[in-house]
Amino acid sequence: MAKRRSFTAVIEHEDDGYVALCPELDIASQGDTIEEARKNLTEAVELFF
Repeated sequence: MAKRRSFTAVIEHEDDGYVALCPELDIASQGDTIEEARKNLTEAVELFF
């Protein structure tokens, strides 16, 4: 079974969308909404591992 980990997500509004950053891993993603930016960041972190 995979171990669940928790990371920080910093989401900021930029121009016409949102940028999400995980500072612990230095991974960023973006989306049109806060929810989309968070989902995309979660996917990027999963791919990292």
